[in-house]
Amino acid sequence: MSPNVPFPFTLTFRGALLNCGGFVLTAYPAMIRRLVLVSLLILLPALAQNRASAEEQVLNGIAAVVNSDVITYSEVQELVGTREKSLEETYKGQDLADKVRDLRLAAVQLLIDDKLILQEFNKNKYSFPDYYVDQDIQSRIKEQFGGDRAACIRTLAAQGMTMERFREMDKDNLIVAAMRRRSIQINTIVSPQKIQEYYEKNLATYSTAAQVHLRMIVLKENGQAGKQMAEELRQKYLGGADFGKLAEMYSEDTATAGNDGDWGWIDERTLNDTLTKIAFSLKPGSISDVVDMAGSYYLLYVQERKDASTQPLSAVHDAIEHQLVEEEGQKAEEKWISGLRKKAYIWIDGITNNDGVVTQEHTPSDADSSPTN
Repeated sequence: MSPNVPFPFTLTFRGALLNCGGFVLTAYPAMIRRLVLVSLLILLPALAQNRASAEEQVLNGIAAVVNSDVITYSEVQELVGTREKSLEETYKGQDLADKVRDLRLAAVQLLIDDKLILQEFNKNKYSFPDYYVDQDIQSRIKEQFGGDRAACIRTLAAQGMTMERFREMDKDNLIVAAMRRRSIQINTIVSPQKIQEYYEKNLATYSTAAQVHLRMIVLKENGQAGKQMAEELRQKYLGGADFGKLAEMYSEDTATAGNDGDWGWIDERTLNDTLTKIAFSLKPGSISDVVDMAGSYYLLYVQERKDASTQPLSAVHDAIEHQLVEEEGQKAEEKWISGLRKKAYIWIDGITNNDGVVTQEHTPSDADSSPTN
């Protein structure tokens, strides 16, 4: 029997939609589809040419139904085949089975969303000029094959794909990307108030703490001899000696002595409270008194100084607006697609993992309505 009763669609993939073994499928769907098309050109074939007939039957089986459109397992494999091969090199056993299952589930969701978007495109009787597709394919051929169309066709043939099928996939990809952008452009608005609120909430991001460029001499010999040596080095500096050279010759701080005692730019969180207070009290080009602390003697020299500063809103306004537009755009896009899902009939078959175990993620309330029955 064919399904004929619409139902509200809800599907959860236990985090798989966000990260499938390091392969993100839903954060940037249009980009992922483009990468898949590129991978079909330059990677090893996802589907071997000599598959057994039983495997071919599975690939031709129905993975999902979206209104009147069918998604086959071969379409899922086109999307994830090369990634599955990569997973096989990293994972084994149940870990591999789980990763592959999650990857396929995420791919099914992406294909469902694409079907819904293409259906919306057709329902509204939009058109997409063929020359955009031709230009995109020519650009890929030029980039990947140096303009050799025949080499591209041979590569596709080795992967069991015709140029016509590749062109169809590329056109769908471009339409889906354009429709997603359209949903963002229509719904995305960022008010000046939101930009101001974001700036104030994240003020620390646009602020730079006070910093000093510090050099230091550390003498670990305690007692009067160590203190006397530190005083002599201080006097040598005051007499015109180069602090860096003195640090190189006498400092016992193995981490910085070879670099003229240079600590680089530090803020007030780098050193302990005692040394921090002394360092930030010095003016550029000045040296501290001898510091006796924990059995060692220290001489601090501040080479340069940067006062604390905060970028004004005017300097970061465009960057904040761009970020908020992206965030609001993602929300608007998801809201738009969610609306398409709610109005659609969507049936999802089980996903077979490497152990041959079928798991049912979602079925209609009428168990007999499966299109495979």
